[in-house]
Amino acid sequence: METIQIQTESRQYPVFVGEGVRKELPAFLSDHFPNLTKILIITDESVAKLHLEKLLQVLKQWEPVTFTAPSGEKAKTFDVYYEALTTALSNHLDRKSVVLSFGGGAVGDLSGFVASSFMRGIPFIQIPTTILAHDSAVGGKVAINHPLGKNMIGAFYQPEAVFYDLELLESLPIHEIRSGFAEVIKHALIADPEFYQWLRLNINDLNGITKQQLLDSLVKGIKIKNQFVSQDEKETGIRAFLNLGHTLGHAIEAEMGYGKFTHGEAVLIGTIFALKLSEKLVGLSFNINEFIQWVTELGYQTTIPKQLSFESLIGRMRQDKKSVGNAIRFVLLKQVGDPLLQEVAEDVLWQELTTF
Repeated sequence: METIQIQTESRQYPVFVGEGVRKELPAFLSDHFPNLTKILIITDESVAKLHLEKLLQVLKQWEPVTFTAPSGEKAKTFDVYYEALTTALSNHLDRKSVVLSFGGGAVGDLSGFVASSFMRGIPFIQIPTTILAHDSAVGGKVAINHPLGKNMIGAFYQPEAVFYDLELLESLPIHEIRSGFAEVIKHALIADPEFYQWLRLNINDLNGITKQQLLDSLVKGIKIKNQFVSQDEKETGIRAFLNLGHTLGHAIEAEMGYGKFTHGEAVLIGTIFALKLSEKLVGLSFNINEFIQWVTELGYQTTIPKQLSFESLIGRMRQDKKSVGNAIRFVLLKQVGDPLLQEVAEDVLWQELTTF
């Protein structure tokens, strides 16, 4: 088991990574919450079928309450958020209760927002079940979606701990592995040229990734996330660099319809576009064709879905959280490991989208 300490301005907390770490949860709860009244597990339909019984067995002494959301981004609606709060209220949770987020990034976002707003905030713990959640479970961003934008209604609310049980990743379908690994690639690009080269040399088949490779990649990604979050918890500065690929990526997700195109695969397309913008606007020296060949071999789509209009995508990008006024801002790279945030004029975007 690896333990990584996350340090933010508001809280320090551990991330436990390894096979079977969910079994350490009862001792943690007993130590940290001696007056614990109730546990609410928030999960989704897919995770509930595969893994919920494993978690309930570990926690049976507390007889947890369970709320099951729809799978994927459908979990992050106002209606589902309201239903989760209703479950908490009807089961008499109080300020000595704890929310456990048991699922992927969408469940984590929903659970954290429920915890942050129930009785003005009760503790929650992340128990991720996807690779993608190595990014989303750390750092305290919690939110639900609005039809006009992804993650636009939310808060910064740190968990008490993250229990990242690698046994729960073994059932992931390949598209979810790809989705999560896109964020690993992003972490390498913004922070660590050596890690990026290691990925290029060692990760050539996401179906055949070893447990050790996965552990090393996830631990490295979490440590990189911590570098940014520890310095800028509420994204007033460098934490925005973690959004490489997300400006266009979120626009693609929204235009395709949430849940119809995975987050990581959309971000990967956005990352390629950001690399091309970086080459044009800030002089990035990088073999983009080699990068595209590599990620294509890993199974990623590398172009914008043809049914999406540039006008709609630019409209979505204007609503991105990094945008100020209507100015669209992108995370770009001066070089691998050296990101910056830069405003990009719409006529340049039109031109580059057409070329792309």
